[in-house]
Amino acid sequence: MPGENLSRDEARRRAELVSVDGYEVALDLRSAVGETREGSGPRTFRSVTTIRFRCGEPGASTFADLLAPAVTAVTLNGEKLDAAAVFDGSRIALDSLAAENVLVVDAQCAYSRTGEGLHRFVDPEDGEVYLYTQYEPADARRVFATFEQPDLKAPFRFEVTAPEGWTVWSNGEGARDEDGVWRFAETKPISSYITAVVAGPYHYETDVYTRTFDDGTTLEIPLGAMCRKGLARHFDAEDIFLVTRQGLDFFHDHFDYPYPFGKYDQAFVPEYNIGAMENPGCVTFREEFIFRGKVTQASYERRANVILHEMAHMWFGDLVTMVWWDDLWLKESFADFMGTFSMVGATRFTNGWITFANNRKSWAYRADQLPSTHPITADIRDLEDAKLNFDGITYAKGASVLKQLVAYVGQDAFLEGARRYFKRHAYGNTRLADLLAVLEETSGRDMATWSRSWLETAGVNSLTPVVTYDAGERITELAVAQDGDQLRPHRVAVGLYRSEAGALVRYAGAEVDVTGPRTVVDALAGAERPELILVNDEDLTYCKIRFDEGSLATLRSHLGDITDPLARALCWSALWNLTRDALMPARDFIDLVLRFAGRESDIGVLQMLHMWARSALHHYAAPAWREQGARLLAEGALRELRQSEPGSQHQLTWARFFATTATSAADLQLLRGLLEGSAKIDGLDVDQELRWAFVEPLASHGVADATFVAAELARDDTASGRRHQVRCLAARPSAAVKDQAWAQVVESDSLSNALVEATISGFAQAGQRELLAPYVPKYFEAIERVWEERSIQIGMDVVKGLFPGLQDSEATLAATDAWLAAHEGAAPALRRLVRESRDDLARGLRAQACDAGAAARQ
Repeated sequence: MPGENLSRDEARRRAELVSVDGYEVALDLRSAVGETREGSGPRTFRSVTTIRFRCGEPGASTFADLLAPAVTAVTLNGEKLDAAAVFDGSRIALDSLAAENVLVVDAQCAYSRTGEGLHRFVDPEDGEVYLYTQYEPADARRVFATFEQPDLKAPFRFEVTAPEGWTVWSNGEGARDEDGVWRFAETKPISSYITAVVAGPYHYETDVYTRTFDDGTTLEIPLGAMCRKGLARHFDAEDIFLVTRQGLDFFHDHFDYPYPFGKYDQAFVPEYNIGAMENPGCVTFREEFIFRGKVTQASYERRANVILHEMAHMWFGDLVTMVWWDDLWLKESFADFMGTFSMVGATRFTNGWITFANNRKSWAYRADQLPSTHPITADIRDLEDAKLNFDGITYAKGASVLKQLVAYVGQDAFLEGARRYFKRHAYGNTRLADLLAVLEETSGRDMATWSRSWLETAGVNSLTPVVTYDAGERITELAVAQDGDQLRPHRVAVGLYRSEAGALVRYAGAEVDVTGPRTVVDALAGAERPELILVNDEDLTYCKIRFDEGSLATLRSHLGDITDPLARALCWSALWNLTRDALMPARDFIDLVLRFAGRESDIGVLQMLHMWARSALHHYAAPAWREQGARLLAEGALRELRQSEPGSQHQLTWARFFATTATSAADLQLLRGLLEGSAKIDGLDVDQELRWAFVEPLASHGVADATFVAAELARDDTASGRRHQVRCLAARPSAAVKDQAWAQVVESDSLSNALVEATISGFAQAGQRELLAPYVPKYFEAIERVWEERSIQIGMDVVKGLFPGLQDSEATLAATDAWLAAHEGAAPALRRLVRESRDDLARGLRAQACDAGAAARQ
């Protein structure tokens, strides 16, 4: 990635010099179809950009951003410049600027195969070509010349020449003129990273949203949803439109600012690196949100949450945008919070806060304990820093802190602050202080103090109940102890639970403001002795929950008896944190899953328990116990599978979990029988997606060879099927297979981003530790070269995905430390990824020692 970075200081200086009046971008995409000459270099398209901008210091110099194989012509204020002299591959030097300037850049830009810039995908099913753009944080420069920073907003006008028979979409309304060119309405002032183009023979469905406001005015928003033609038979656009309309109603009710960007298209696109992107008027999503087979309600809930998350961005992020990536949280934390807030308030997914507590906050807790943890308002020095800060702190911790803020200032004050924020800063850029100012106005609270505690410091606190009782078994004092490097104010509910008619229910509780290292909960003095004390009941704050000895003993015996699903989810999350922190042996956590997961009613929580159980086995259990643990998990999964209600989502979830745990010959034979039809489980529909879930363990254990996998692909020769095939082939237990997979990912750039991801997923199999051992030195020899030569997305995939974490030994830890010591000058973003993986490995070794110690004491 040489020469592609942009520092905060450079962006700040350019913003002092330049203000942009508008862009006109003309793209000729007819080269997307047809053959290219062998050896002719990357497939390219013509991009002609006109930028009209002013300079506050006439005579000064600056630069425009462009990543392109070639620049044909550069004209500044009517003067043709020497393109070879002013363009260095990533920047166009602009000298002797006038007060008002016109820059025209004619370039040959490259189609992408990494999901960055203008991605080109050829559907193996029918040979059709599909294009879409993805820019955040700074890949618009791969498609047109631009000032690539969020605070240089401007109106954009796009025109696109496309192959015959294609449809093209962008941020604004568009149509194909008589000359065959698609022309789009000028946008409102927006940042370059949220502009978008989607083009190809997409399947497209439409609807309309209508809203009449109190003043009698009516807003009509054209809705559209699209996917590849090969997925059209699976496309449930009506449910997507339903959630979209519900979300627009909710945000209009609460934001008092009409949706400002005209139409609302949602494109589900192939080989997408992230979940979705909030391009105004043209939101893009990964096409995996179109379900090819039976899925659980958790999948529909996840899709609804993402739809609403991106919709919230239309206000938080698109209408009002951060000045620089330091304040990325101003859009992502709010969108993450608003996604769940609106989903619970407006859709059928009323248990969304349970998923948030169990799933999203788990991501945050992990990120906040890494060596790379950072305040929610981060120090982002450059674009590489920005790319890595789309993390669990910016999203999930930030959203958790906002949930706590709502409890602190009140929902009405919070929403009124948002309304003032939109009206005051519409189409502008903001910093932390701008948001704090409106919240202080509406709440009357000291937001600066709150911000210092929650936004400007890193780390997570643990809250533990400390309780004493009198002779009559009543509480004499209940206090909440807080620890952590930075003690913070927490608004928490403390719940007391006891058994009643076989159920563990809350019989008393109180809210309290926890401050300092110890806070007494006066309201609960005199209460009858509880069996369980749950700090942070109702999940009001962001913290790790700990238990007193009596409560922990209760959970070991009666976790499944907790009737409140949120309380139960909080207990599961707390137990998982104990396991990760080497305070509970991994085998004990797995035992809890085996005994109580079958009673879990919330399907999203059950899926998280399955994921945690696998992680506990593969990373936190003592190596000597893994074989026994794997057998226990497989037996438990099969038992629950057979006992689940036929055709239920719980049955499907246990079937998928069983596939990931199957290791014995009998288990693998059952999977093969389910594929071939010789075995049956009442109510279990083995559709194509479930078939692939069964094929992978057969491949990884050597039961399914290349011919077997090829036969499965023949049943499903689609883009999705190809990805599954690649993953299954890379999973086979053969040294030659691993060598080939490694070479395809590390030594070659022939694979697309989606196939790189699939290959890495198949390569790293927990049951193949010995087979993967030779790649420890190869990894450390390759990663700096890969980081320098490949795109940042592929670099991240390789560095994270191929880290030898399965070689869980002190020797691997030492090898990692040696690389870090020898490469102090490596890119900070690369070092961050290696340090994070090292921390995961060290955490795993501590947990394994805890687990082995528990076994020794038994």
